[in-house]
Amino acid sequence: MKNYSEDTSRQYHIQAGKGEVGRYVILPGDPKRCQKIAEYFDDSVFVADNREYVTYTGTLDGVKVSVTSTGIGGPSASIAVEELYRCGADTFVRIGTCGGMQTEVKSGDIVIATGAIRMEGTSKEYAPIEFPAVANLEVTNALVAAAGKKGCTFHTGVVQSKDAFYGQHEPETKPVSYELMNKWEAWKRMGCLASEMESAAIFVVSGYLKVRAGACFLVMANQEREKLGLENPVVHDTDKAIQVAVEAIRELIRADKAKAKQK
Repeated sequence: MKNYSEDTSRQYHIQAGKGEVGRYVILPGDPKRCQKIAEYFDDSVFVADNREYVTYTGTLDGVKVSVTSTGIGGPSASIAVEELYRCGADTFVRIGTCGGMQTEVKSGDIVIATGAIRMEGTSKEYAPIEFPAVANLEVTNALVAAAGKKGCTFHTGVVQSKDAFYGQHEPETKPVSYELMNKWEAWKRMGCLASEMESAAIFVVSGYLKVRAGACFLVMANQEREKLGLENPVVHDTDKAIQVAVEAIRELIRADKAKAKQK
């Protein structure tokens, strides 16, 4: 396709070019989290800031790694993955926040997604709805190992990806409340752990590109616990989830180096 960037050596939206990002990229939603994540890297440098996309690149264990924000939702997340892939990235770890849906998924816990419910629109422009949004097993295993190493209380399983934040939190006010509320109950009965907004698109786009992607989240709160009158504080500190993502990248770097030696 035509590159619409004024500088055609850079990708149109993220404004990064080949050689400026690592093979491994952490994907927060919030641009303000990028600098905080980059502080875990060695020799991190600022690369670009355009629209919702902020990028820093540094190293972990001597290997180039990056962090790029995606903004909110599937459309902007899919753009980030597509353009980072064109810059040379092939392994993505989404880190963000979520709302718990099962009563055992408590504020401050970590959720590691094995797959995502495609209740969003972006992935439908890549794959038929019958195709599942599944996390890469190597990335998921690295996240599980990292969470265990960091001593986190964590859960693994399916999350729900949505497009409308207020459709989740105020479904009864929406003209399609009958659909939102019935499906929410169905997801809960199927054991869905949490709700967020980007993973389904990231997993499906990564599948299309044949690259690796996984996701971990801080549970900010749980509206189901709130309904039952159970303890439900709101937790904002994402540092624990960031540490899990960074350690997972280290795990992947070690595993990839070991595989390379065997060839």
